[in-house]
Amino acid sequence: MNRYDIANRLPDTAADSIGNPGVQEAALESHLLALQEHYDSLKRIGAKREDVAELKLQMARTLVGLGRGDEAWPLAREAFDSFMASEGFESAADCCDVLFRAEQSESLSALGQGIWLAVTYPIDPELSIELLSHVIDETPDEADGAAVAATTALFLADVRAEGVQRDNLTFFASQLLGDVARRHSGVDSQEAFDLWRDRLELREPEKFLVRLRNVVDVLVQDDWWFDREQLQAKLPG
Repeated sequence: MNRYDIANRLPDTAADSIGNPGVQEAALESHLLALQEHYDSLKRIGAKREDVAELKLQMARTLVGLGRGDEAWPLAREAFDSFMASEGFESAADCCDVLFRAEQSESLSALGQGIWLAVTYPIDPELSIELLSHVIDETPDEADGAAVAATTALFLADVRAEGVQRDNLTFFASQLLGDVARRHSGVDSQEAFDLWRDRLELREPEKFLVRLRNVVDVLVQDDWWFDREQLQAKLPG
């Protein structure tokens, strides 16, 4: 489902190696070398900032795949700033996904900011759901944050996706929400599920999106890398 996983950004030969750790690592190292050579060539010719940023993001994603998050962080962080400057908000959110996976001291902050971008802007719902799924994974069973994240994932799949993608994403997000309900409150029937959603006020976007904002604030704290009010002022209507 997730086209943002490292395997899906590699050449076919590298993706086919998944399952054999030694071959996978060698494929990632080879891919990283090719990206580095391409990056060096772009720098020599004075390529566009966006093209350089995309190479940095790809390199960072590959480094995360190799377990080298400390090396991935500065590349993805620089790419994030470049994409934000050019209002490439989907790519900036993608950077946040890589920064979270890098498992560094500011990774939770990066996740919160990626979620803010993913909800504020009409970016690919698949990436939005991927970011929200990290909250589900990181949240204790008894906390409500996972329920809010899963509900938002289902909402975004419903209103932003179309056709086959919508079918696939709504099914996936529904499964996420059902899993969260079971681990949060032992929900094991449709009736219990409906009551659980009512009790947690998960049916009305104007309520659960406000609660998601609180989750984001907890993740980011005061470490915002952009001016939210300035960006919101530019939004249409």
